[in-house]
Amino acid sequence: MSKRSRRVIPSEGYLLLLVGILIGFLLFTLIAAVFSVRALKNLIPTEKVLVLRVLYTSEKQSWMEEVVPLFEKYFKDNYGYAIKVESTIAGSHETVNLILHGSSKPVVWSPASSIWISYLNYMWRKIGYNYDIVEEWRPVLITPTVIITWRSFLEKYNITGFLSLYKLIKEGVEFNYGHPDPMLSNGGVTTVLLEIAEASGKPVEKLTLEDLVNTTVQEIVRTIESRAIYYGKSTGFFGRWAVENGPTALTVFSAYENIVIDNSNEAFKRWGDRLVAVYPSYGTILNDHPFAILNAPWVSEDEKLVAEKFIEYLLSEESQEKAVKHGFRPVREDIVLSREIFSPENGVSYLLNITIHMPPSGEVLEGLFTIWVKLRSRGR
Repeated sequence: MSKRSRRVIPSEGYLLLLVGILIGFLLFTLIAAVFSVRALKNLIPTEKVLVLRVLYTSEKQSWMEEVVPLFEKYFKDNYGYAIKVESTIAGSHETVNLILHGSSKPVVWSPASSIWISYLNYMWRKIGYNYDIVEEWRPVLITPTVIITWRSFLEKYNITGFLSLYKLIKEGVEFNYGHPDPMLSNGGVTTVLLEIAEASGKPVEKLTLEDLVNTTVQEIVRTIESRAIYYGKSTGFFGRWAVENGPTALTVFSAYENIVIDNSNEAFKRWGDRLVAVYPSYGTILNDHPFAILNAPWVSEDEKLVAEKFIEYLLSEESQEKAVKHGFRPVREDIVLSREIFSPENGVSYLLNITIHMPPSGEVLEGLFTIWVKLRSRGR
């Protein structure tokens, strides 16, 4: 009796079943993809315009005013529903106070630097909450805090950092100094943190409350601050003031790199001298303009989804390229930094070959606000 040969080709019914399963799987995948795109739509009632509340800082206002309308159109075109971004603009410290006092209830918050995240979380818990209000964030723009002076002054005195200013004062060299008010502005906070770090010989992230009250550190910082003639509300103010009034009115000030780019050429036209950035040899703080969706009771799930799309759009190639034109360094590595904008002719460097300090603790930041009254200039 012959053995029955083993069937190696599936039966016709089995093949039909397999094809059916495959077709079903492909249809399921296609439907899932469509609904993942439309999931955000389903959360937004068709009859209303969703308002996305965004609280951010003034130095990126011109860029935001350019990209926000483009995002609103992008959202309408891609999801079919209207959205309105409602912006509130304030200094970094002020944004923290607005949130803590309940005066502003944003969905998206963007201070000028990540140093404010630990501080807001610290203060949020201090007022009674048992969780962090900021859990995740995305850096969107980069601009370092620098010392800004006139090219002629730099060539004469070879300033390399904040201790250079201290030594010039001790040698009797006259100059006027300024920076934003740390009680209002991130630019002021990062400036004073860098002064303290250089005076103490420690990185910003290693600073302690003991460093803030160290008598030697305080003497150095107080001496530097003694030449301050004004503490402005914003970083942009100092660039405009320097251009309008010239080298004798404001000789040295500390602000963001993009302030140099915005004002150097105009300063040269008026005074025959350029504003230039000094990248402190001891290091600087990169203001990374984080955008965070707040983990707050007033933020709904549909607002979170729209906020995610908003931040994604700010990180898009188109938005990042526009940021470069406004004097910011992009966070995306695939965006080429313009050598025409970031050039010695505009008073800045193309590359950042300096130490980058990390943020301090929220406790140290709170301590800085406490001792500032003892360090600040009383006017000249």
